[in-house]
Amino acid sequence: MTDLIPMTALGATEPRRETHGALTLVENADLALASLTLRRGQSAPSPFGLTLPPAGQAVAGANAGAFWIDRDQWMIEGPGQGASDFCAGVLAEAPACSVSEQTDGFTAFEITSSGGAGFVEPLLAKLVNLDPKGFTPGSVARTNLEHMSVFLLRRSDDHLAVIGMRTYAQALWHALATAARGWGGR
Repeated sequence: MTDLIPMTALGATEPRRETHGALTLVENADLALASLTLRRGQSAPSPFGLTLPPAGQAVAGANAGAFWIDRDQWMIEGPGQGASDFCAGVLAEAPACSVSEQTDGFTAFEITSSGGAGFVEPLLAKLVNLDPKGFTPGSVARTNLEHMSVFLLRRSDDHLAVIGMRTYAQALWHALATAARGWGGR
């Protein structure tokens, strides 16, 4: 039998990490994702005790998070659960909903700043066409970053998550690292 070695979206056995001045980029290979969609006439459940957020918002709990992706649709996050059957857990929490595994379809990159919002906001302005001052902690947006469609989550003043399709993980990392190199040390 062949010994299979798990690989991250960037093709390594360990998640990539780079620091550029005050900015640190980390490949979040342990983040599990599952989409949750309400069926017609269904009221919103509370998976893992979360109140599913309204449009443009994200919430985080002790073991899970959720962000709005479309009308009656959310992405449920399982930090540290990337190697588990997270989708089955979400389905157990919301059995009347349509739940789909998304972990292997997406990749997540976390950008943190040791300099607070003063470094994250200029980077955000450089990357996407969003008003950084209006994109406060708890905000989420689906937007374009260069030629790629991504979800941006403002986890806190000094923390931004970028979630994009796994198939363009290399291009997304390159765009983020290039922008961080240009701004992180200022």
